Amino acid sequence: MNGQITGQVTGHAILENVRRYRGIASLYRQTAAFRPGQSWSLLEQARDWEARALLELEAYFAARMDYAATRAA
Repeated sequence: MNGQITGQVTGHAILENVRRYRGIASLYRQTAAFRPGQSWSLLEQARDWEARALLELEAYFAARMDYAATRAA
């Protein structure tokens, strides 16, 4: 039971990180719209934050799949 609670807390923390990272990426994209001279740099930073969010999601789901596999075995 305790492992399940820890997993839920970790899962919530990961999803919160994803939300934050995607919010930061959105701010960079919005800023790029108002600063054409810096838009390429800002859009690159937005892409980096989106990639970070994707890595977090991939790790989250990989951990869930590993946990499910060990429970099924």
